[in-house]
Amino acid sequence: RQCQVRAFAASSTTSPALSLCAICAMSAAIAAPEWYVSHGALKIHPSLIKVVEVEVCPGTGFSPEYFWSCLEQLTKELRPEVEACLKRRDELQEKVDAFYERSKAAGTDCATKEFRPQCKAFLKEIGYLEDDRGPVSISTQFVDPEIALVPAPQLVVPSDNARYVLNAVNARWGSLFDALYGFDIIPSTSLQLGSSGAGFDVATLSAPAPPVSGYNPVRGQAVIEFANGLLDEIAPLATGCWAEVTRLWPQFVGQQQQLVLLLKSGESTSLKTPSLFVGSVGSLGPPSAHSSGAAVAVPVATKISSPSLPDEGRIFLKHNGLHLVLEIDHEDPIGKSSLSGIKDITMEAALTAILDMEDSVSAVDADDKAKVYTNICGVMRGSLEAPFVKDGKTLVRRARPDIWLRDEKGDAKALPGRAVCLVRNVGHHMFTDMVLCDGRTVPEGFVDCLVTTAAALQDLRGTGLVVNSRLGSVYIVKPKMHGPREVALTSVIFGRAEEFFGLRRNTVKMGIMDEERRTSVNLRECIRAAAARVFFINTGFLDRTGDEIHTCMLAGPVVRKQDMRKEPWIRAYEDSNVDIGLHSGFAGKAQIGKGMWARPDSMKAMLEAKIAEPMAGASTAWVPSPAAAALHSIHYHRVNVPERQMQLATRPPAPLDLILTPPLLKVMPNRDDIEEE
Repeated sequence: RQCQVRAFAASSTTSPALSLCAICAMSAAIAAPEWYVSHGALKIHPSLIKVVEVEVCPGTGFSPEYFWSCLEQLTKELRPEVEACLKRRDELQEKVDAFYERSKAAGTDCATKEFRPQCKAFLKEIGYLEDDRGPVSISTQFVDPEIALVPAPQLVVPSDNARYVLNAVNARWGSLFDALYGFDIIPSTSLQLGSSGAGFDVATLSAPAPPVSGYNPVRGQAVIEFANGLLDEIAPLATGCWAEVTRLWPQFVGQQQQLVLLLKSGESTSLKTPSLFVGSVGSLGPPSAHSSGAAVAVPVATKISSPSLPDEGRIFLKHNGLHLVLEIDHEDPIGKSSLSGIKDITMEAALTAILDMEDSVSAVDADDKAKVYTNICGVMRGSLEAPFVKDGKTLVRRARPDIWLRDEKGDAKALPGRAVCLVRNVGHHMFTDMVLCDGRTVPEGFVDCLVTTAAALQDLRGTGLVVNSRLGSVYIVKPKMHGPREVALTSVIFGRAEEFFGLRRNTVKMGIMDEERRTSVNLRECIRAAAARVFFINTGFLDRTGDEIHTCMLAGPVVRKQDMRKEPWIRAYEDSNVDIGLHSGFAGKAQIGKGMWARPDSMKAMLEAKIAEPMAGASTAWVPSPAAAALHSIHYHRVNVPERQMQLATRPPAPLDLILTPPLLKVMPNRDDIEEE
């Protein structure tokens, strides 16, 4: 019914272009409104014409006319294969539906364990289960270390909101103190007794905290306590603990600096692992007799030999590949309340960000997509800006510049200020009438791919204001692919984009969303189909569960949502994704990802639960906000993911039979349970 309404609306001369479902898009031609612009066999919505002329093509060396010629060629060449893949989806599902109907008509209980071998044999017979051709090893090259080497959070952001996009891009660095203070990790009513640093005893409460309006010093002190405990955990001292530190500074020992820390006892100490210190910025030095930053008496030798220095600067630590920046200022209100003068810890957090054109954004017509494409181009060029009002003042948000420091040898060094941006295009099933080719809608992913690749050209040539990929790659995440044939189709589309814009083969890298059942059970063959360009595989609960239900719908009712995570198939699916990724050579070359934390206000629960993902072997997992990224980064300090992956690589692979076990109800629910669900 929705598609009938859309088709009716599309026939109007005043309607916007709409994204159409594949069934309707493939079944009928559409008469283009007279105000569409013609280019060869294409009829194009004026909003899309404008964004290509103003945002996409300038600075690339390619004209808008050439862009449209490429889209026309791509559509005529590969649209038939898209249609064939979608038809194959329907044919297989029809066979699966008929199989279940025949089985139930014959009196078979499809939920029994005894039925599973028969079902697996049928899936093999119809080609749903494809032949496993043995081990595969990916050969992807020029993958940025943020993806290939360093496990870290991944932030997903709707790409139609410029301010959100910039927040995500800048979420590579985030305030730990703000994330702790502003969310439920620190209870809002009181400070806990018996705390041990990076965790609180929620059962034993002290006196109520001061009112929550303005700064709450009790909460602030709890944040400092948490931070000190975290530092004790990941950067322990040779003697003493971080809560006893009164001052810290870099000091040359021979040709290399080390971090010196003064304890309240007057004793000097160092990091238990000195190599964690990687640099500093600012005026940081030992205390003098008149230094207000010293909380205790200073040894005489130190007083005589040391000048008075303002104790303000930044100390850079690096652990498990991620930086922590200790922001030191004894004169700052927060710094004054901390014995060490640490007013914040800036966490290196979301090393990568997915700019999403798909699930998290509502972009259904040409005007919507024009906004999305404008933001993508602005990010890749480094020119995106987002004005906003704060405290009555108009401010402008921009991409964060790189961060400079003096390393342990005293040399100047820059750290990237921004997350590496990946772009999630729409799936093969999406068609759009913002462009018509020979009177028929165009696969929307074709337009997404060409715009994403063209937008990245200035980054690849080094002519943008900032750098996204330092190794010269374009990262596109492709969702909703069903099996190896559709992955191979995506690889061909990316290859054509490279040819159109004169890029090195396999410049455009592919992220494979393992969120469809036919991809999960044929994942090794999907990876084989993109072995030279895959940089990412990822699991997720909602989409994958939806396809699981869709596949087995005629077999019978499924378990309730609250019970779905307990089903054998989903644990096997999650483990199999990691197993196949590790056995395909992803370690050190590509990401193995896990899904989104869907409760953005429940950070305490996230801090407790999401450590399971790096423990499961994931080198990244999705978060919904910069604060969540800062907190989730703690998990990658607590878990050495490469070591964990080495351990997991020795376990037996997750059984395919478990993945093929549908989540069918064993006992029918009563009326109250149905009503509650």
